[in-house]
Amino acid sequence: MAVSKKEVGECPIDAALSVVDGRWKGTILWRLADGPMRTAELRRSIPGITERMLIRHLHELVDDGIIDRHDAGTVPPCVHYSISDYGATLAPVLQALCDWGRTHITRGSTS
Repeated sequence: MAVSKKEVGECPIDAALSVVDGRWKGTILWRLADGPMRTAELRRSIPGITERMLIRHLHELVDDGIIDRHDAGTVPPCVHYSISDYGATLAPVLQALCDWGRTHITRGSTS
């Protein structure tokens, strides 16, 4: 049974995974690693993601302190998202996951 975000136990792996779980969160963080992006830019850069899912994941990442939301307070709205200082501490973890994923993909294609 999966552990919900509200019921994260004492396992540090569960705590970490509760923050980056979700089909698109890794991709969103990967895109934001190059610098701040507007919502529409993010959506265009991630084929297949719906606007609703993008907004949901962005809100969750903001709530967890992983990314920052910058609202220029203009009309029309101009909102940018960027990786927070705290979120930047995930960079080596995400890089390790990426490296492992590449190995896993290669391993799967040789089976």
